[in-house]
Amino acid sequence: MANKSTADKVATIQKGYALEGATIELGAAIVDGELHKEAPVRLPLSMMNRHGLVAGATGTGKTVTLHMMAEQLSAAGVPVFLADIKGDLSGLATAAAGSDKLAKRTESIGQAWSGKTFPVEFLALGGDGDGIPVRATITSFGPILLSRVLELNDTQESSLQLVFHFADKNNLELVDLKDLRAVIQFLISDEGKETLKELGGLSKATAGVILRELVTLEAQGMERFFGEPEFDTAELLRTAPDGRGVISCLELPTLQTKPMVFSTFLMWLLADLFEDLPEAGDLDRPKLVFFLDEAHLLFNDASRAFLEAITTTVRLIRSKGVGIFFVTQTPKDVPADVLGQLANRVQHALRAFTPEDAKALKATVSTFPVSDYDLEETLTSAGIGEAVITVMNERGAPTPVALTRLRAPESVMGPSAVELVRSTVAGSALLAKYGTAVDNVSAYEKLTGKAAASTGAAAPGQPPSPSPEVFVPGNPDPTAIDDEARRIEEEILGRPSSRQPSTGQPDGGSVPPAPARRQAPQSGSMMDDITGALGGVLGSGLKSMARSMGTQLGRELLRSVFGTSSRRRR
Repeated sequence: MANKSTADKVATIQKGYALEGATIELGAAIVDGELHKEAPVRLPLSMMNRHGLVAGATGTGKTVTLHMMAEQLSAAGVPVFLADIKGDLSGLATAAAGSDKLAKRTESIGQAWSGKTFPVEFLALGGDGDGIPVRATITSFGPILLSRVLELNDTQESSLQLVFHFADKNNLELVDLKDLRAVIQFLISDEGKETLKELGGLSKATAGVILRELVTLEAQGMERFFGEPEFDTAELLRTAPDGRGVISCLELPTLQTKPMVFSTFLMWLLADLFEDLPEAGDLDRPKLVFFLDEAHLLFNDASRAFLEAITTTVRLIRSKGVGIFFVTQTPKDVPADVLGQLANRVQHALRAFTPEDAKALKATVSTFPVSDYDLEETLTSAGIGEAVITVMNERGAPTPVALTRLRAPESVMGPSAVELVRSTVAGSALLAKYGTAVDNVSAYEKLTGKAAASTGAAAPGQPPSPSPEVFVPGNPDPTAIDDEARRIEEEILGRPSSRQPSTGQPDGGSVPPAPARRQAPQSGSMMDDITGALGGVLGSGLKSMARSMGTQLGRELLRSVFGTSSRRRR
């Protein structure tokens, strides 16, 4: 390849990123060691559902990149989901203060900077933190994802699918861990030994192993993540009253030592969205952009069924208007079948201190188009806040590779004050819906004959009301909650809503009734037996066929590609 002048290289980048529609501004190109603010690097908003990868060594600025992208997506009216693993992203709710150093950087890349706040909804897995509790029922979570949390092998995973099949067939609602434990204890008891034999592929020894793993999970305090009211993933699709997209920030303060748990829960959120959202085709902007942090944890020691389910979800959810950005250290962390679907690439610096690092560096370079850069040298010498970028342009072709100095976020790059977070949560419309755990009659009560436990306590640490300066996503009035839920169901999810229109008369702010119990699974049909025996992955194929035929039977009885089964789809 003939040597090109600096001017020619800059012209190539300028032409490659001359986009017509709405964009996310990423920064300015660095060519031959010099910054060129006349060569902006940007990402078409219409192509963000083609998925992406944000990668780089620890400490190179990946979190700040997510922060900056989330701000612009919100400003463009696109809802965003972020997992706040280190606790830094709550700063999106607080305007940043300027400084001489910041002004110099932003002026150098042509960024018109001003401190801003953004509409943030704070969530907490199982209420483990200050945010709105996010829970899933065991039956909705499904056997494939639960097998990941329990770290079961392939044989044990297949056996767990049979347990779920037995519970579905016999109207034994699996809401929390004690329900699943009760079903397994029944199957290995004298009373249930004949039923255990009938299941065929489930041995007493394997059932005992699964039971021990459940007890271990409960001993670690994981039971709080499963239960009711179950979080409706449609809540992630909301916009603020001023039209900006709500940024849903899931705090994970105590789960850094349990990465398998939070990474699998993130996949449940995606799987639930995948099943709920209608086909959307090509949109001028995505319905949601989902940043999946610590993505390598999803794939470590994953079963074949789990990997196939992830690949299918990533491939098909694009047409439903959802963009996924995997965040990890190197492209090598992501399986080839998934990596091949990530069209937008933001690669921060890599290190080459060990032979393994050197192999990862070469593998990363091989995933980029041919460019005017020596990428091995560029990727090991890039500074903090710089990244090598190539994205998909509006015609579906890759843009030129560009070393880019990235834009600075306009909100605080760090945590917001605890008081602000708690005040925002206290004023959220979601608190009345999800803040208090409930324990309805389910498999445990049916098998043991015991009454349901009393309703759990309200979420702790709530100030009486938010301050006027704090943005509150939604409105705490119950009629407004129902109106927003109905709008999401009808306009975004494309399904008829069973909620009655409000009369416009507030009821004094009383807490709305608990969500209706989901319908019990149909039992005794031949389709139940076939689906349960074939397992989760083949069952998903049957579900797709049933949906294409428009049969209600298929929607009610068959589980999804991940083995999930939401009450909203029954």
